[in-house]
Amino acid sequence: MQSSTQDQMLAVYRKNWVWFLTFGILIEILGLYALLALTATTLISVMLIGVLLIIGGIIVIIGALTSWRHQIGSFLLHLLLGILYVAAGTILIKHPVVGSISITFILGIFFTIIGIFRLIDSLTFRYVHWGWVFLNGIISLLLGILIMTSWPVSGLYIIGLFVGIDLVFCGWAYIMGAIGARNYIKK
Repeated sequence: MQSSTQDQMLAVYRKNWVWFLTFGILIEILGLYALLALTATTLISVMLIGVLLIIGGIIVIIGALTSWRHQIGSFLLHLLLGILYVAAGTILIKHPVVGSISITFILGIFFTIIGIFRLIDSLTFRYVHWGWVFLNGIISLLLGILIMTSWPVSGLYIIGLFVGIDLVFCGWAYIMGAIGARNYIKK
């Protein structure tokens, strides 16, 4: 079963290796830019989260007004939840520095979990050059641990630094996978 999955993944990589290489290069460039502009990357990340919360809040409010209007309890719950989303998003956009300190802790949890998932994924499926995905998982896990231990002091720049590092290694994993798939000769 596993070799069938590996053969399928290899076929996808071989067929689309140019796209994987292109994505890897673009992610690599984005990661390098993020590392050169740490504070900007941090503030942009926080403001983007704010925008997403506002959009989500508007969707929940519309859902409350259209789907839950005949059930007063559900209507009020969804309406309040939507208002909370919009309020939280607005606060992040208006106060990104304070938001970055708060989000630093959440980002630490994210990198820890995504690192664990990347490690499990690389060991389970053994993609082409899976060791690079494994390394990406180790790096993500270490970033999560570093965020958690340095919070809140470095909240203004740590988000940008770690997002940039993660993007660089993620781009590198795509690039190496694409090159490996292109060069792979099936026995």
